[in-house]
Amino acid sequence: MRILFALLLCFVSAAPSVSWAADAPPKRPLVIGHRGAAGAWPEHTMSGYRAAIEQGADVIDIDLVRTSDGWLIARHENELGSTTDVARIFPDRKTKKTIDGKVVEGWFTEDFTLDELNALRTYQFFPFRDLSHDGVDNIPTLAEILALRSSKSRELGRPIGVSVELRHPGYFRSIGQPMEYILHQIMKAWALDRAGAPVWLRATELDSLKRMSDVSAAPTVFKLDPNGGEVSDARLAEIAGVAKGIIAVKTLLIPIARGGSLLPPTDLVTRAHRAGLFVHTYTLRPEDAFLPPSYKGDALKEYCDFAKLGVAAITTDTPDLALKAFRESCPMPSR
Repeated sequence: MRILFALLLCFVSAAPSVSWAADAPPKRPLVIGHRGAAGAWPEHTMSGYRAAIEQGADVIDIDLVRTSDGWLIARHENELGSTTDVARIFPDRKTKKTIDGKVVEGWFTEDFTLDELNALRTYQFFPFRDLSHDGVDNIPTLAEILALRSSKSRELGRPIGVSVELRHPGYFRSIGQPMEYILHQIMKAWALDRAGAPVWLRATELDSLKRMSDVSAAPTVFKLDPNGGEVSDARLAEIAGVAKGIIAVKTLLIPIARGGSLLPPTDLVTRAHRAGLFVHTYTLRPEDAFLPPSYKGDALKEYCDFAKLGVAAITTDTPDLALKAFRESCPMPSR
């Protein structure tokens, strides 16, 4: 029944056409709800996406993997053990795989049909966060999330964007389960496969991004390796041949010293702009486990520091805090 419902949703009309630009400040950066509102809800759930939108997020962040029967579903990893109750429901399906050169043990989405995955429930990844929503939501499909995005855009009278990332696309191609064509078809059905659409297609593999840009007019964003060190101008020029922008982990923009203190910002944003690329950054989180000690608990200041660098968008687990920062700590014109 859910499969039929999701198929029908793909053909519901999308939100009205809007002007969508990733220009730099003086307007405030766009706020991207990381995997929904992951600071309060289990990641990649319908409840979390709804909460992010209601908190005011401009964009919702969706990571995608694949089921054995060809559905794109929202998960950060294809291994299910850390965020669902799969171990309890399917204890005998545990296995080992080599994914992008790493041996991983667990339960994998590509070994399950969507009907099987419907039996699972989601759980908060970080134990120090609110656990009251554990066991409530199941794993949503991309079609269901886009339906929510469309209905909420109409209800609120504002365009809600989506930032979509294919996870491990090379691995899925290697096992005969490519994702790029499926993504293209779903985006096309929702009228999001066009220049100016409120969508970014992103990947960590330039080859996968090229495959998407070859068949889609939607803007593409290349996700830099968070452990890759300084990005050369030649690399930025190569990326600019495929993508419209880059997304960089926050320490590539404002490095953190070994003791936790902040170092001076790098020139990556300036050089990316010179190459014709806009810049997004991730992931800003307010807890002490993630906030550099230099901020002395002032999470709002961190948002302001990145806004001053000229980033076009900030990905955060707490969209409400980001918007509070741009209203109160460093007031900036709304988009």
